[in-house]
Amino acid sequence: MIHVCTHSCLRRSLELLILFIFYLLLFFKAKAFNLTTIRFDEGYSNLFSDFNIKKSFNDQTVSLLLNRLSGSGIISTDYYNHGFFSAIIKLPSDHTAGIVVAFYTSNVDTFERNHDELDFEFLGNVDGKPWRFQTNMYGNGSVSRGREERYRLWYDPRLESHRYSLLWTPKNIIFYVDDIPIREIIRSDALRGDYPSKPMSVYATIWDGSTWATNGGKAKVNYKHQPFVTQMSDLVLEGCRVDPIEQVPSTNCSDRNILLLQKPYSIITPEKKEAMKLFRERYMFYSYCYDNIRYAVTPPECVIVDSERRLFKETGRLRQKMRFGGGHKKRRQGGNGGRNAREQRRNHSVTTAQHATSAM
Repeated sequence: MIHVCTHSCLRRSLELLILFIFYLLLFFKAKAFNLTTIRFDEGYSNLFSDFNIKKSFNDQTVSLLLNRLSGSGIISTDYYNHGFFSAIIKLPSDHTAGIVVAFYTSNVDTFERNHDELDFEFLGNVDGKPWRFQTNMYGNGSVSRGREERYRLWYDPRLESHRYSLLWTPKNIIFYVDDIPIREIIRSDALRGDYPSKPMSVYATIWDGSTWATNGGKAKVNYKHQPFVTQMSDLVLEGCRVDPIEQVPSTNCSDRNILLLQKPYSIITPEKKEAMKLFRERYMFYSYCYDNIRYAVTPPECVIVDSERRLFKETGRLRQKMRFGGGHKKRRQGGNGGRNAREQRRNHSVTTAQHATSAM
């Protein structure tokens, strides 16, 4: 029996071929970084819910669990004044609606009203739909000026472990997926205090974001499928350690910053710039830089790229359905998703611990 490929079959085959070529382009354009990894106990400690944090026998991998009792989280034992922070992460699989996994830097515990923050936030989804994630930047408590960008991936992060990295220097911020830069923020005078400038810790958490994370809160965490587990390994903490209050460095931060700026991951080569362009044009489905409803005047750090601008409506959302992953539905909370996440994260280390204590 001869199988005749229909129009939809041909279209799907073409999409898969394009996806394969795209992946190869990214792979060859972005060389792997030479990184020095650490054990968990060399740079991190438990933040909350110790009973939901599981470490491997060699301390190379840590698993963070979410169940009815609590989420869980870890924090770096030091504050850093600039640096490169990275981990290989595998996200929970199946029934992930309402779940938020975050890898981020912050100093909200020390500077509650004028904190800085850099975020990777992975947002679970309803069955059959891919995980989505967003990046964000806050500086000096600038929570009213969210700087979200949202994306999908060319792989399934539930089945494959990939490296996610934050670079923070005096001159720029770069978000990486594996060795591919997906977003760069260049410091300028116009940003003023909105550029993160105070020492930050590094965090990783998993928690219940049912009120906003999936379909504007319509799809919530289903604890019939608990526990939900995210795994982290190959941890990297490279930067200048400082006292968060006195901001006294353990070494000379000027020298460390010079060395940081000379690292391969601090420089976006023409090849990596092309890889970033490919990623953003194919997998970014929201950018605040193109959201003329929220920002009548484009924020000063935004670099408007014509090939990107043509893809987005004035709401900052795509004009057409996402390639390789279906359509993007408008989120009811508009641009407040990142703000809601930040506000909930500020309290979750206390509230989840109280919840766990009362439930046990």
